[in-house]
Amino acid sequence: MQQRSNKNRDMIMESNPQSPICEAYRTLRANIDFSTIGLEKKTLMVTSAQAAEGKTTTASNLAIAYSQSEKRVLLVDADMRNATLHQNFNQDNRVGLSNLLAGQYTAQELVAETHIPRLDLLTSGPLPPNPSELLSSERWAQFVDYARTNYDVVIFDTPPALTLPDAQLVAGQCGGVLIVVKAGKVKREVVKKLKTNLEYAQARILGVVLNHMNRKEAALHAYR
Repeated sequence: MQQRSNKNRDMIMESNPQSPICEAYRTLRANIDFSTIGLEKKTLMVTSAQAAEGKTTTASNLAIAYSQSEKRVLLVDADMRNATLHQNFNQDNRVGLSNLLAGQYTAQELVAETHIPRLDLLTSGPLPPNPSELLSSERWAQFVDYARTNYDVVIFDTPPALTLPDAQLVAGQCGGVLIVVKAGKVKREVVKKLKTNLEYAQARILGVVLNHMNRKEAALHAYR
């Protein structure tokens, strides 16, 4: 399943590692490490309130950032409603997580190496009619245990968490959650409601990634 990279423009940690954006991802990695001191194995979930806020891009680049720090990383597309993660890595998505949770394959058969050293990927597989039921199954819990045992860092990309239950189900078994917010798109009240929903699921929220800010906005935000 491994294929060569097409230098996807969203994969800036690979295509332009010296850029200021890449430095921001490295800072994010360091902040997560600081927030999870004492956890030898890190299981992280990346989500957002709504679609098109950049959560998949964030998950992909954060995974690369961890792999570049000599960590063995597994990136999992747990968005079994609108899967796109496989596109970032030029991977086949004919089989994946949904097949595993349906009992058709094992994790060892489905997890694939990517062209990034030390970074493996589990794609979503065919979109099932019942994602939330699969994510509440015993097979899901067993897979999370497998991932935590075999990797230093596991990152789950999930659907937007405000209106769908999938992210809450994943969050309950993760050591930390990152909320991705697109600047100027989502109101503060919406993010607060998302935070409340995740806390109800006993999620440990590590912080918010605010993206798509222009340089002037970022400077003003930093000054305040």
